[in-house]
Amino acid sequence: MADSQSVEVNRAAILADIPHGFLGRRGGVSTGLVAGLNVGFGADDDPAAVAENRRRAGDAVLPGAPLVAVHQVHSAICVTVEQPWDDDHRPTADALVTARPGTLIGIVTADCAPILFADREAGVIGAAHAGWRGAQGGVAEATIEAMETLGARCERIIAAIGPCIAQASYEVGEDFRAGFTAQDGEFFAPGRAGHYQFDLESYIATRLAAAGIRKVEGLALDTYAQEDRFFSFRRSTHRAEPNYGRQFSLIGLPFVA
Repeated sequence: MADSQSVEVNRAAILADIPHGFLGRRGGVSTGLVAGLNVGFGADDDPAAVAENRRRAGDAVLPGAPLVAVHQVHSAICVTVEQPWDDDHRPTADALVTARPGTLIGIVTADCAPILFADREAGVIGAAHAGWRGAQGGVAEATIEAMETLGARCERIIAAIGPCIAQASYEVGEDFRAGFTAQDGEFFAPGRAGHYQFDLESYIATRLAAAGIRKVEGLALDTYAQEDRFFSFRRSTHRAEPNYGRQFSLIGLPFVA
C-alpha cells in the first residue's frame, strides 16, 4: 500500500447526497502488516501514521470537520455527540448519533459490519459497529432509538451496511449456530461437516427492517476476500499474524452556511 495511492471511498447510493464513506486500506501511510490506511489504535502501529491516516480519512469525507469516534467493545451502547471530543477521551460505545452540523462521526471495523444511518429531514445521523455480538445485542436498534431522541423518525431513517465479512468467507461452528434462534436459520448456509456459513449482512438488514427501517442498502463487499482493499481480522487470524489493521466508516452533517 503505497502512500501515493488516493484514499478509496466506497459510497452507498441511498446516502448519495450526505457526506459519508466506507473506507478501505488504500491511500494510507502505515507499513508492514497494517500497510495502508490503518486507523486503529490497537493495531500496534506508529501513532503518527494512525493520526495521519485518520486525518486523510476525515478529509476524504467532510474536510475540516472534527472526527469523533468511540472505544469499541462489541456492545449495544450508543452515545450522542453534542460537542466533539478528541481521541484521548473516547467513551466506551459501539455507536454514535448526532444532530450537530459540521461534525463527522465514525466507527472502525475489520470484518464486522459498519452501519451508517441518516434522517435527512431531521438532520440526524448515526454510525454503528455491528459484529455478530453487537447485532444480536441490539446495537442497530439502540442507534435508531438515540436518533429518535434527537428528532428523527424511524420511518424516515435510511441505513447502509458497508464492507464486512461475507457469507462465503464466514465459517462458524455448531456452538455459534446454537446461540441464535430457530427463526435465524435463514442466515446459516450448510458448510463442511459440523459447520455453517453465516450471512452477517443479511442478518443485520433483516433486523433493521424489523425495527422499522424501510430503506436499507447493503454494499456486498467482502473484507476477507479482498486483501488489497480491506483489512480483515479473520484473514489475519487464519495466517497467525500478530496484528491486523482497521478501516473507517464515516458520516457527517455539512457545515451550516
